Amino acid sequence: MLLANASGLERAGLFARLREDVAAGVLVEFDTLIARRARREPVAYIIGEKEFYSLAFRVTHDCLIPRPETELLVDEALKRAPPGARVLDVGTGSGCIAIAIAVRRPDLRLTACDVSSAALAVAIENARRHDVDERIDFVESDLFGGLAPESRWDVVVANPPYVADEEGLAPELAWEPPGALRAGPDGLSVIRRLVPEAAARLAPGGTLMFEIGSAQAQAAVSVAECEGLKQVAVQSDLSGLPRLVVAVCAES
Repeated sequence: MLLANASGLERAGLFARLREDVAAGVLVEFDTLIARRARREPVAYIIGEKEFYSLAFRVTHDCLIPRPETELLVDEALKRAPPGARVLDVGTGSGCIAIAIAVRRPDLRLTACDVSSAALAVAIENARRHDVDERIDFVESDLFGGLAPESRWDVVVANPPYVADEEGLAPELAWEPPGALRAGPDGLSVIRRLVPEAAARLAPGGTLMFEIGSAQAQAAVSVAECEGLKQVAVQSDLSGLPRLVVAVCAES
């Protein structure tokens, strides 16, 4: 991947030229990229791109790198959103969740918010890249704080920070924005804010779904139930780990 990037080629193009000599200028760039990777910088940041839901997204150090397990969140949103639904992506980061939904469901009305203006700039760029920028409203907001108070949503999705402050992380994660990862002593501080705010802004019968750490299922379910949400359930990812909490707002 790094050699393809240094060569300005797609991976398939690189494989087609394996018998050719590599130009000296390309080798210099390749050495620079390898040095960055040796410092445990994630490949996605080095090449500036990551695939998510079969779509390519630009990523920078201002946003979390999209991860395969988060595709479950998109799957559920696409499945549960009724025709013409209003969908909110809280903490959009690179915009991967909202954009993946918008690409596959042109009928939906989407809003995406993030507390980071730098992350929003990346999300807007990605939305333009996939030609959905006119169908997503991007708002700078700390959870629901900057959103119009009268707004209600049929589906709210979120991949909030959920790593405990003292939890050890792989060296690669040190390159990602701490605000998109860390969430207090038990990793639940943002979820404890998100759930009540979302419960107050869901339309009757609306659905909240948010990603969790694999050891947080019971605590996250309790938070949702304490806010009066119904049909609270946990879904596992492809590795069999608890990954997603889904809850429904009462009809009245």
